[in-house]
Parts: sequence; structure tokens; C-alpha cells
Amino acid sequence: MIILPFISPAATLENVGGKGASLARLTRLSLPMPPGFIVTTDAYRAFVAANKLTDVIRASIKGIAANDATQLESASAQVRAAFSAGRLPEEIAQAVSAEYLALKPQTVSNGENRATDSRSSMVCVAVRSSATTEDLPELSFAGQQDTYLNVVGEAQLLKAVVDCWSSLWTARAIGYRVRNAIPHEDASLAVIVQVMVPSEISGVLFTANPLTGLLSESVIDATFGLGEALVSG
Repeated sequence: MIILPFISPAATLENVGGKGASLARLTRLSLPMPPGFIVTTDAYRAFVAANKLTDVIRASIKGIAANDATQLESASAQVRAAFSAGRLPEEIAQAVSAEYLALKPQTVSNGENRATDSRSSMVCVAVRSSATTEDLPELSFAGQQDTYLNVVGEAQLLKAVVDCWSSLWTARAIGYRVRNAIPHEDASLAVIVQVMVPSEISGVLFTANPLTGLLSESVIDATFGLGEALVSG
């Protein structure tokens, strides 16, 4: 299973990650959602297997210490370079491209299409990481995997998908797993491809006060334009 739509009842934490599972729940509740699709963890594992990356990952992170920044950065660089050099299986590339080409641009209230790139008719998308170990009650992994904004065209999209996969192995993510005793082999990553919303103002709602932990208080952080500065960790 390479691709799942947001509305699919088969979208679970195991195959679409924490962020993907949340988007699926919101979509099934008929809440307003920019259109898109999810490249599942099956695709991630197929890419890793096709490029024999498991041995590279194991060798790079063997004996790694959570508090050794130099060691973490070196391990991350080795793994991510191997991902970048990998070949995307044709079946995955074709499935992702087909879903992307089927996307329609968002239309805002004045009827203007604002999710196409001015240089072409290609839809402009966000390519978002969705790890199986993120957005959990005990562990968030906030800002530790990558998201790519304003991605236009099939070639850029396919590269961004691979870059998202490799961000499962950022220095911060590796160290976080080590500190919290999460086996690296248990981690996997799905990728969300979602039509960009050209926002004038963006915000994040915390349903509990993140500073005090009080459940009786909600906190909203907001900024002009895209919300990247709020959620990048």
C-alpha cells in the first residue's frame, strides 16, 4: 500500500504516522481540510529495502550517545547522504506522481486560485513528515523531522519525499530516540502531500497550557504568513 487518501479508514498510526492519523480523523469528521494524500510507511520501508539502507543505518548509529552532538551530527549526515543517493522504486514514483497530478488547487473565498505556482499550472504543495513515533501522549518529536513548503512539480515532489524520509534520521531525532529508549528499528515515516494554503495569518492552538500543563487553559500562538516559524521546533 503506497498511497492512502486522508479519508481512508485504513489510515492508522502504523502506516501513516502521528500527523497522518490526526489528519485522517479530522477529514472523517468532515472538517475543512486542504486536499492531499499520504505516502505510507510501506513506501518508506520499500525504499530502504530497495537501496539496502538498513546496514548503513545500523553502522552509522551503532553505540551512539544521546549527549554527543558531534557523533549525532556525523551519524545523521551519513544516513541522509545514503538516502539522497538512493533510487526511488518506479512503482512508488509513478504512484506519487499520479496522485499529485490529480490534485486540484485550493480556491479561496473570492474565487481566486491561489495554490498554483505562477510559473506553471502545477499545484503547489507542502510535503510533511509524519513519523510513527510522533504526536504521541508521552512523546511529541515536535520539529524533529522535516517539512518542505512551496513544492511545485513532480521532480521536486519526489525529491522532497525522499528528503522527508531521510529526516527520520536527523541528529535531533536520533538523540531523542536514544534518550527515550525508543528502538530505532521501531521508527518509520510516512509523508503527507497537501495543497498549500497561502495563509495571511497562521496559528497553533494548544489545548493545554504548554508552560504549566493546566488543562483548564488553552493557548494560541500566531504569526503573519506561513506558520513555519511556529512549528519548526
